Amino acid sequence: MKHSEWTEADSRKCKQIWAEYQKQHDITERIGQTAGIDPKSGQIWFGDSALDIVKKRETEGLTSALFFERVGYEGYFRKVGRRVL
Repeated sequence: MKHSEWTEADSRKCKQIWAEYQKQHDITERIGQTAGIDPKSGQIWFGDSALDIVKKRETEGLTSALFFERVGYEGYFRKVGRRVL
């Protein structure tokens, strides 16, 4: 899936998949890790970072776009700093 093909519906689907996963699994051991979620297959990969997950998937020949979540946090990235005008 190319970046331009990613839709808001894909993001919603990934959030739904992640919410269901958390209801069915104990994620306390994974807090701080990254979860990569595929909206088409529903599969979730875990790693130390998004780059770690992408590299693992490339060794398996998988290149589809993923939605990333930081386990135990509200969002994956948080911008810190001031904006220079």
